[in-house]
Amino acid sequence: MSRSPRFRRSCAVVAALALALPLAACSNDDDDALVPSGSSTPAAERRELMVFAAASLTGAFTELGKKFESDHPGVTVRFNFGSSGTLATQINEGAPADVFASASPATMTTVTDAGNGAGEAVTFVKNRLEIAVPAGNPGEVDDIEDFADDGLDIALCADTAPCGAAADKMFAAANITPKPDTREADVKAVLTKVEAGEVDAALVYHTDVLSAAAGKVEGISFEESDLAINDYLISALKDAKHADLATQFVEFIQTDAAQDVLKAAGFESPGATESASPSASPAS
Repeated sequence: MSRSPRFRRSCAVVAALALALPLAACSNDDDDALVPSGSSTPAAERRELMVFAAASLTGAFTELGKKFESDHPGVTVRFNFGSSGTLATQINEGAPADVFASASPATMTTVTDAGNGAGEAVTFVKNRLEIAVPAGNPGEVDDIEDFADDGLDIALCADTAPCGAAADKMFAAANITPKPDTREADVKAVLTKVEAGEVDAALVYHTDVLSAAAGKVEGISFEESDLAINDYLISALKDAKHADLATQFVEFIQTDAAQDVLKAAGFESPGATESASPSASPAS
């Protein structure tokens, strides 16, 4: 049966619409895929802040990074924790970083003298050395003079790490010749030796004793720790990808809220006096 021209045109329109609808649906699906799932922040507004920080800052800075993120929607704070000397070398060799938090003025100077700092580095906390022994103190360590005992297994930080440089300075001032069996890359590696019971004693920071695995480490304070207190410095970096965020993070670390977190972790305020030696730490 023959069809009228009007009927044939109607069929053509219906067919065209049938083809167009699936295409339109696909187009909408593609547009939706451009919006990140579970995120209310457009992709163009999401930024990442890279912070290079001393290993001893791991616990406190991890907590502070989360606080900074909550105050800056769309910002993710990434950390590279390690020996300050190693981090300084990485920065000077071009590693991408926005902020450097160092455990000593010397390692910060390495970066600023190379022209990689932005603005003036500021001291934001202090830290002091403390003797760390395994739970129960099987080596019966009493004082820093025991580090000269050949019969004990002793761990220290490498002399290129701030904790090692501080230990060397303290031993020299106290006229003690230590006899370490191992010198580790950074303070966290030294602490791990104590937690595992692989050494009788080690020198770490007071903050590391507090952060040690529960029931694994005991701390022993000593008067000579006043001879080598470490200043921690922080600075935004010249080649920071997000210079504004880097500056804001440096300012944030100096706020009362951030200082409270650092104090709770065992750090001392920048204005702390050398007579503020902590009491002997309980097993922690």
